[in-house]
Amino acid sequence: DAIPSADQIRITTSLKSQRGSVWTKNKSIFEYWEVEVTFRVTGRGRIGADGLAIWFTEEQGMEGPVFGAADKWNGVGIFFDSFDNDGKKNNPGVIVVGNNGNLLYDHQNDGSTQALASCQRDFRNKPYPVRAKITYYQKTLTVLINNGFTPDKEDFEFCAKVEDMVLPSQGYFGISAATGGLADDHDVLSFLTFQLTEPGKEVPTPDAEIPQKDKEKYQEEFEHFQQELDKKKEEFQKEHPDVQGQPGKLFEQFLTDDPFETVNDRELRQIFEGQNRIHLEIKQLNRQLDMILDEQRRYVSAVTDEIAKRGAGVPGQQVQVSQQEIDTVVKTQEEVIRQVNEMRNSMADTLRLISGAQHPGSAAGVYEASQHFSDIKEHLHVVKRDIEHLVQRNMPSSEKSKCPDLPPFPSCLSTMHFFIFVAVQTVLFIAYIMYR
Repeated sequence: DAIPSADQIRITTSLKSQRGSVWTKNKSIFEYWEVEVTFRVTGRGRIGADGLAIWFTEEQGMEGPVFGAADKWNGVGIFFDSFDNDGKKNNPGVIVVGNNGNLLYDHQNDGSTQALASCQRDFRNKPYPVRAKITYYQKTLTVLINNGFTPDKEDFEFCAKVEDMVLPSQGYFGISAATGGLADDHDVLSFLTFQLTEPGKEVPTPDAEIPQKDKEKYQEEFEHFQQELDKKKEEFQKEHPDVQGQPGKLFEQFLTDDPFETVNDRELRQIFEGQNRIHLEIKQLNRQLDMILDEQRRYVSAVTDEIAKRGAGVPGQQVQVSQQEIDTVVKTQEEVIRQVNEMRNSMADTLRLISGAQHPGSAAGVYEASQHFSDIKEHLHVVKRDIEHLVQRNMPSSEKSKCPDLPPFPSCLSTMHFFIFVAVQTVLFIAYIMYR
């Protein structure tokens, strides 16, 4: 059921009871090797099934019940299991299972009785493709995972390690996937294979790795391609006799130019890049906004407590001034809430602008949105400085200027303002979830 395309292979589609696999045509003769696989597992449901497997086996795998490939393999399989068959709540997970050609995979227990190593990693529905780096060197198999939360391709973390593992000296690499009652899209974007050599050991020359028969076949294919290219040059010259200079070179330049990215593709790419930048800005702003709101709560609590202490033993005139200061703090909080609402509306407008953009000029909207976020953060810092100044002004001149200790009891913040803060944060959280 695998569907190949120009930039990826969909091993299985998000339909029930699908099986697909892709295998190398020739055996790998590397003694030690490393593979780096880039893939996506996406689905609408909260959980998916069944999963995806990366193989190194002595023989090419056929269709079967083990994540789309045959059972009783001789080699190793690294399974990205999405569905929790044994009900132990340890899925999605990565499981390393070796086989000498005689074992039947224990699918009902998620291979827990046969696993040589495993780790629990959620690889479904990630913002970036997930990467797996599998290294076999000196009888040690190591699995590293990039969790797909960052565009950094080298951000790997340790997953599993198996020592004293003996694999076939030659074998086929493959990747397979399967769906069951639940279904995910399993897409493979790249599968890179590297040869590893010991330090100081001479690396075999490329000629030594290619049989003479294959070399002759490749040479014949290259000559055939060259002849076809010459014919295309002649046809181009006949169809365009008015072209000055050397039509052959012009045609070669046409062939070497990248014909795949059209104007629409470029616009879409720029829109997606702009959305990613806005997404990162929103996450950073959300963290800073939570910190600022928490600080403001502490400042309001400290100011209220200090004013209550000082107002207990001073004339009415002083109490009146303190009441005005409280009103100033409340107005400041209302101004913060207004700015938060403006920020929320600005975020929604910016996302609508990016989603409906039809030309590369949408990048300007991204810059304006980022500038607006910076203005809001600057205003919040100004509010913070005003509150600090208010606290210091209420301190006696004989005392050292410092923030008073936090009250041991709950603050005197009114119930209305507390619920306003909760409502604003809830709206921001819902807007962020809808954006995701």
